[in-house]
Amino acid sequence: MEYTELSHLEGKEPVVSQIYERLICELQKFGPIKIDPKKTSIHLSNRFGFAGVYTRRDYINLEVHLNYKLTGNRIGKAEQASANRFHHTIKLMSPDDIDGDLLSWLKQAYDLKK
Repeated sequence: MEYTELSHLEGKEPVVSQIYERLICELQKFGPIKIDPKKTSIHLSNRFGFAGVYTRRDYINLEVHLNYKLTGNRIGKAEQASANRFHHTIKLMSPDDIDGDLLSWLKQAYDLKK
């Protein structure tokens, strides 16, 4: 089966599409991004994977890959994936959750070298 962005948005509340569209629009301001839908998520990469989108019925879990561990009440989960990578899960409930802090973390993730 081939997975598409649309297949991840089907059957979800309209807010999920709104969050996703705003997220992609903001990320494209950083430069080129590759959008790669998989079975359970949508991988986002430039040279390397920097984020993942996990759609739920009425929100999105966004996984951001950084070379340090974020802390704070917005971070649902932080896991050390390798010696130099931490994967952070951030719950997005509305397009307004895509704010300066989140975009700063995403820009750092986007700009990371291997």
